[in-house]
Amino acid sequence: MNKVFSFSVFIKKISENNLLILLVLINILLIGGFIELGDQSINFHHILTLPLGISVLISSSLGYISIPLLKKLKIEQVIQEDGIQKHFSKAGTPTMGGIFFIPVAILIALVWSHFSLVSITISLVTLSYMVIGWVDDWCILRKKSNLGLSPRTKLFLQIIVAIIFCVWIKWNRIIVMNEIILPGNIILETEVLFWLLSIFVLVSESNAVNLTDGIDGLAGGTGALTFLGLAIIVATTSSELSIFCASVSGSCLGFILHNNNPAKVFMGDTGSLALGGALAGVGILSGHFWELFILSGIFFIESLSVIAQVTYYKMTKNSEGKGKRFLMMAPLHHHLELVGWSENKIVKISYLINTGLIFLVAILYRYFS
Repeated sequence: MNKVFSFSVFIKKISENNLLILLVLINILLIGGFIELGDQSINFHHILTLPLGISVLISSSLGYISIPLLKKLKIEQVIQEDGIQKHFSKAGTPTMGGIFFIPVAILIALVWSHFSLVSITISLVTLSYMVIGWVDDWCILRKKSNLGLSPRTKLFLQIIVAIIFCVWIKWNRIIVMNEIILPGNIILETEVLFWLLSIFVLVSESNAVNLTDGIDGLAGGTGALTFLGLAIIVATTSSELSIFCASVSGSCLGFILHNNNPAKVFMGDTGSLALGGALAGVGILSGHFWELFILSGIFFIESLSVIAQVTYYKMTKNSEGKGKRFLMMAPLHHHLELVGWSENKIVKISYLINTGLIFLVAILYRYFS
């Protein structure tokens, strides 16, 4: 039987990811109801449950077609030479998986929100970061090395997209909230600060998700949970953004069915930069910066571990130019692997932490906003 339509294979994959699926259902039923079901003007299932479910089905099914195609085209992972030894067995695994699950989310979000200007805008910035990631992945494949675009070039492209995005939403006046809202209804209305922060968030969030994408299921699963948390939060202010977040969350879940350990495909920079750009874009358009920051706790910790590693190494350089390492290897998930944690343990604990962060944001949003 064709694997695309094999129900038994689909159920087996779901059972292998039962923790993530369970956490998503808990968030939908408990957190969603806690925040929104009291508001009769919100069609909870229309803007969240249905687009999420449809995205899961299409993304997971499309994986059975896309993965063999990626293999046939020799689009395969190049492992970092000085990386973790056991990761060398992953060499040859298809990559650039973002090329199939990101467009699925965007298409469903656009159709479900009737191609509104807000949904078109967030889709365009997501696609822009996906293209930057695709170029980076393509350079890696062409060079047969884990060195793609230079850090300076990648940063330059990310900043350019961020500036264009900010100018676009200001020019068309499509931003949902032109202010920064902190817990306790503290509002920062300084326009210069808002745009500087917006550019910083776009660049840092896309890079943070990119750094997190280092072991099977980590970036995709935490991404699914983070987008779900945002979908619940922004539903009260923008149904279009909530639909978009729900669609991306569902598409990530569909991707995870092929990316759980051992992964059959990696998302590559094509997927990770797009997810980070999309998260930042939603935070900017909705004005929910502090909620985005808390929900992105895993991504923040991963980024912070890299910054700490590089800073400590430079500060402890000796006369021979060699410094000490703060961690055995950065980002943090690689350090945990080297001290003996399995990939599955790291991923499952990250999922639980991410779910706790969603509960925290829900409580703060419900009682202090």
